[in-house]
Amino acid sequence: MVNFNGTIISPKELQISHENRAFKYGDGVFETIKVENNRVIFFEDHYFRLMASMRMLRMKIPMEFTLEFLQDEILKTVKENITQNTSSRVKLTVFRKDGGLYTPKTNEIDYLIDVKPISLEEKDSYTIDLYKDFYNYSGLLSTVKTTNRMVNTLASIFAKENDFDNCILLNERKGVVEVTNGNIFIVKGNTIKTPALTEGCIKGVIRKKIIEIVTKHPDFTIEETTISPFEIQKADEVFITNAIVGITSVTNYRKKTFDNSIAQKLKNSLKVTSLTMS
Repeated sequence: MVNFNGTIISPKELQISHENRAFKYGDGVFETIKVENNRVIFFEDHYFRLMASMRMLRMKIPMEFTLEFLQDEILKTVKENITQNTSSRVKLTVFRKDGGLYTPKTNEIDYLIDVKPISLEEKDSYTIDLYKDFYNYSGLLSTVKTTNRMVNTLASIFAKENDFDNCILLNERKGVVEVTNGNIFIVKGNTIKTPALTEGCIKGVIRKKIIEIVTKHPDFTIEETTISPFEIQKADEVFITNAIVGITSVTNYRKKTFDNSIAQKLKNSLKVTSLTMS
């Protein structure tokens, strides 16, 4: 079952018009949210990122789009799909209403919530490499999770074809941006680095949480900065963050093998944070 504008319907009942702007122009934004045991994890962060994205894209935010309203709509949809207290992947997509060419007929929106159970496999190895066919251009618009994810899609296909678990996306200056499905961090000594938002990376919710955790940690420093691909080979650890898995340790990049001890410590801290804030 899916939730379309507050109404629970079966996917077969969902009527998406040929004028749908998310389909025709990528004129939409989305949030991928984890729900665990009827708790919407870090929803306040997701909510404020969504509101900021909608404002940036000149979408009209409905009066009823409060944090409490959307949280209730998410939990209502989860209840219709998940019968046991398990983890769920929720995708909340907001798109401008039908009509218009590049110039829309209206800035009013529709929204869709769909739910899938999460089945996460713990892997002994996790290999990444660079994707260099196309670039993620730096700039503020790239930090928004729009429904146009073509570079991520092509990089994911490239990874599958070459037996990688993930690929690193680069910007037009050949700087590291992110991976296909999350933000990237590298560890060298006591310094943890992640690409700055000006590099074009998504303003990730878990990225934000890790930065907050490391900022308060007495043993480590955090840098939001420009990262060269060469720095990855020199790193002690590399890890990936997103809202569903939290932290994934990278074990291999080309001929380099990485440790994961700091990522494990951060994973424990993140778990504590999620329990206290959700």
